[in-house]
Amino acid sequence: MSPLSPLGMATLGSGVIAITYGLARFVFGLFLPAMRDELTISPSMAGVIGALPFLSFVFAILAATWVIRRLGVRRTGVAATGLAGVGLMTIALAPSSLLLAAGVLICGISTGLSSPVMAEAVHRVVPSWVLRGRVNAIINAGTSLGIALAMPAVLIWAEAWRSAYLGFAALAALGTLAALCYLPRDDQRNSASRPRPAALPVSRSQWLGIARLSGLAVGMGGVSAAYWVFAPDAVINAGGLAPSQTAWMWLAVGVGGLAGAGAGDLISRFGPAASHAAGLTVMSASLALLVVVPGNFALALASAALFGAGYMTLSGFYLVRSTQIMTEAPSFAPVLPLLATSVGQVAGSPLAGWLVGAEGHAATFMLFATLGLAVAVLGSWLLNERGAVDWHTLR
Repeated sequence: MSPLSPLGMATLGSGVIAITYGLARFVFGLFLPAMRDELTISPSMAGVIGALPFLSFVFAILAATWVIRRLGVRRTGVAATGLAGVGLMTIALAPSSLLLAAGVLICGISTGLSSPVMAEAVHRVVPSWVLRGRVNAIINAGTSLGIALAMPAVLIWAEAWRSAYLGFAALAALGTLAALCYLPRDDQRNSASRPRPAALPVSRSQWLGIARLSGLAVGMGGVSAAYWVFAPDAVINAGGLAPSQTAWMWLAVGVGGLAGAGAGDLISRFGPAASHAAGLTVMSASLALLVVVPGNFALALASAALFGAGYMTLSGFYLVRSTQIMTEAPSFAPVLPLLATSVGQVAGSPLAGWLVGAEGHAATFMLFATLGLAVAVLGSWLLNERGAVDWHTLR
């Protein structure tokens, strides 16, 4: 096979992320009601199963750099997509909650491996520093592609969830074959990608830069948790919309999230501070817009599209910016910011739940929107005034 072009890398990478993140991770909750009915899963058991992909994601992403060094880019990419296929097939065929939990756990492992190995593949394939940011952002936006493509399956097979998951597993098999055929081998490097020593060449200033990103990612994850968990609840219970309309909201999230493909160009054009502030402002606006008139379906769709655009731009920002800071450790660079986003979501979900019960949806979403603006202001200071690593010097 001929070496991948930057366009080919962006296409292949976004497809892998669409499978491992969009289908193997984020779609599960939409089918959970039907799964609970068929497999008689209690609410407490459903909560335990829902936490499993986070746990396996944490262990997998922490081990990803070591796995890539042991197996290489191609075999690790094949493992990521292959595990997604195994997990999705296990879910599709699960006769009990135990095997369902096993499938969800395997899917989380695939997600944890996929982002680091795609970042490493981009470093191998794409010679231009600026172009790497663009390609990484496009790949990251593959999550939205997976969510958007899954929505027709939700609408058609909401009750026949096994058929939907069999289809997802088939797509994962195709992704595994593509990874096997096209991802670079260890002996394939472009002229700008030199062999790196076994020890990661990470300086103190680089650690500080990643620490700042990770702190902001915790805040972003916390703000986003209210929307991911309670947006459907808000429009159904507070606005009176039909449950089927929330599927269209998630389609809007996926379509809007495609804007995240421009995160790398946004950083190049406006710099990190302004890009980060813009993403959080859009996300905060989406939270506020949802509860202004929660029964207005058009506003709900607009809110969902804005949320998708803000969230995917920010997740792309953390991915691209981390690989710019640790240019010689591309598989390790995004690990801490991605973990921090998940930590923020885990912390934000129960806080949002408590506030919804105590103050209602409108007050909760407005409070989280205000928190998002506060994180934007903090990010403008940390990324502009206190940034130890000047992004212009990393070209």
